[in-house]
Amino acid sequence: MLHVRTIATSAGALRLTESDGAGLPILMLHGTGSSRAVFDRQLDSPLARKHRLIAVDLPGHGESEDAADPAAYSLRGMTQAMTELVARLALDRFMILGWSLGGHIAIEMIEHKGLAGLMLCGAPPVGHGTLAMLRAFRTSWDAPLASKEDYSDRDVARFFSLCYGRGATPELLAAIRRADGRVRSATVRSLMRGECLDQRHAVETARIPVALVNGREEPFVRLSYLDTLAGPSLWHGMPLVIEDAGHAPFWDQPAEFNQLLEAFASDATFRETLRRSA
Repeated sequence: MLHVRTIATSAGALRLTESDGAGLPILMLHGTGSSRAVFDRQLDSPLARKHRLIAVDLPGHGESEDAADPAAYSLRGMTQAMTELVARLALDRFMILGWSLGGHIAIEMIEHKGLAGLMLCGAPPVGHGTLAMLRAFRTSWDAPLASKEDYSDRDVARFFSLCYGRGATPELLAAIRRADGRVRSATVRSLMRGECLDQRHAVETARIPVALVNGREEPFVRLSYLDTLAGPSLWHGMPLVIEDAGHAPFWDQPAEFNQLLEAFASDATFRETLRRSA
């Protein structure tokens, strides 16, 4: 069974949907211009009966409020809001599935004492500086869409196509139109200015397992960059690629993705149990 709740944070009231599974809670964070509806194919699956899935609309997205203070849209601001959410949900141990912007927020939370694992999609762990960004992200004529504050109808249609490719719903198109455009400019500015962790270093030295799962047809991230990451934290010791999937592999290929997510959650639970008993 799914439940819808509203939780107050310093960035505004946030709307979320959660399942009543008894397993390790999985906090699911969407990308810029999306909403919690992008995780419907996880919420409407057997995974929701095994784990407490929590899909939240980020500040300025979906049914959540826009932030009164634009600083709440920086990576640090978004991370603060998610940290408050975790506290209000009383999650003493949990993992995060972070997609795109949600993945970068997840990395910022990597030292949270209750975090048991991260699964990242479309969110390359980047170092500081412009060169680090260029190594991690593809350059194209569409790149400015990531930071553009005001979208034309053409921009909305193009971003929709890039994010979802095929089979997306009108609800996800509406989510792009609804999103507060200040989020795009603020979060990209955070990354460009290094107003965040050195995310590459954070992932490579993490105390928890980190899974990198991307679609073969990923339009924004350089998959070859992910191959250069190293460290004992990487699940399976390497990034994983799902065929016939793009920026949102959990949407494009939900059956295969959900199997990976369940396996990773089981592994993270086992490792966390060992760590706490040591």
